[in-house]
Amino acid sequence: MVLKILGAAFSAFFPTAYTVHIVVGIITVLVFRAFSQGRRTNRERDLHARKILVTGGFTPIGLTILQCLAQRGAHIIALSPHSVDSPEVTVIISLLRTTFSNEEIYAEQCDLASPSSIRSFCTRFLTGKDQRIDAIIFAHEYQHIGTASFISGTRTAETDTAKRESSSLATFLMTTLLLPALLVAPVERDIRLIAVVNPFYAAAAGRTSTIPFPSRSTTPPSNAIFLQEGVRSLRTSIFTRHLQRILDALPNAQVPQTDEGSSTIPVVSPKTQRSNIVAVSVSPGISRADTIAPLLNADWTSPSGFSTTGVILYLLLQPLLRIFAKSPMASVQTVLHALFLPTPFRILRTKAASDKPNSSKGGPIESSVTDMPEEVLKPGALYAECAVVRVKVPPPSDPQASEKSQGNGKAKAREVLEIADDGEFGGEVMGRLVWEAYEDALKAWEAANPSEEKRFDIVTTICLFDLADRCTRVHKGLQCKVT
Repeated sequence: MVLKILGAAFSAFFPTAYTVHIVVGIITVLVFRAFSQGRRTNRERDLHARKILVTGGFTPIGLTILQCLAQRGAHIIALSPHSVDSPEVTVIISLLRTTFSNEEIYAEQCDLASPSSIRSFCTRFLTGKDQRIDAIIFAHEYQHIGTASFISGTRTAETDTAKRESSSLATFLMTTLLLPALLVAPVERDIRLIAVVNPFYAAAAGRTSTIPFPSRSTTPPSNAIFLQEGVRSLRTSIFTRHLQRILDALPNAQVPQTDEGSSTIPVVSPKTQRSNIVAVSVSPGISRADTIAPLLNADWTSPSGFSTTGVILYLLLQPLLRIFAKSPMASVQTVLHALFLPTPFRILRTKAASDKPNSSKGGPIESSVTDMPEEVLKPGALYAECAVVRVKVPPPSDPQASEKSQGNGKAKAREVLEIADDGEFGGEVMGRLVWEAYEDALKAWEAANPSEEKRFDIVTTICLFDLADRCTRVHKGLQCKVT
């Protein structure tokens, strides 16, 4: 009886003459949807006893990341601008703990729009008993900022620009503040810094002068939302790449020890990996919740308000968005891929152990990415759709080169740190300009948002000053040697 009713309904709504067209149409929609959702990671990793810090953990993509990490047993610290006792935080943390039987899930208050709040959190962490960090996922920069011109927005263009700048500066400030704890970690520890960026980086690839902050740019900022978002995304990717150059250029490359009794030491080629700290940037693609909804000002949960027109349009576009835009679970696949991929150090340690009987000569094993038996994580790279993306950024002119040519020869002798100029993302010059632009903008940001806490732990202060001194020595043109 049921089959007869279904047969009659099918004949009424789907005429037999159009069966082929209907089947082809359904297959086409499924193919487009599969293509739009992107690749899924083919890697897996046990995250038990791994301590992972997540910013933006209470955004749509952040919540999905927390779910994936909790499912794999990770020790999670999710940063929230709200109090840890607020309902929106306690309910989610309790739900994650109960669902995945994982009690190692915590929330810490840290407002990434406030430099004093960031410093306060980093001070608490650096002076705490457990300073271990295995990974930091900066997910707060992924969410789109700015509303389409045909939608009435609740924020001004100046407010959006300030929010873009503060979100990027939060990544820079937290990274530099937590680096002391990362640099003193055991060299056997696999540490990863993952910056999640929006997918519009290609819009700014050819605009060299707009990549640094407006204070360092010779071109006035554009009103195009996608260009501004692209500049923010590409700037973070350039910073991540240059941070990896800094880590690789530090003296005494951090090489993990082999198994006991092995006569070989796995030495990775400098072109592959020199530090146990790996920094990468990840672009999850265009998401319904994190890209389209903010673009249409249709996030009715936002405390800054929403547009009724945008919400209606967002709901009407749902059939198309379900096909051509990514779901949060599809968006996090590249983030998980960057977190799950083995590093060259890990591969070579396994290789050295397997070659132990044949290692009568001893000595180092020189290797490169092409020698690896499987895909490995490329330090400093930009990942999208679970693969490395190569973005051609024209190298800018070096302002310090002209200063050297006009110098009077009275420069003092200083420590020289060799930084390899690989030419990626505008090369060492672009990375240095972006880093210095971050430093200048950070001073202005902190001056505009004075700290309420005047006292810091003396040990942490000494560590931070030592790190600042090391970073300064690295990035001053007369003190660096580009190879």
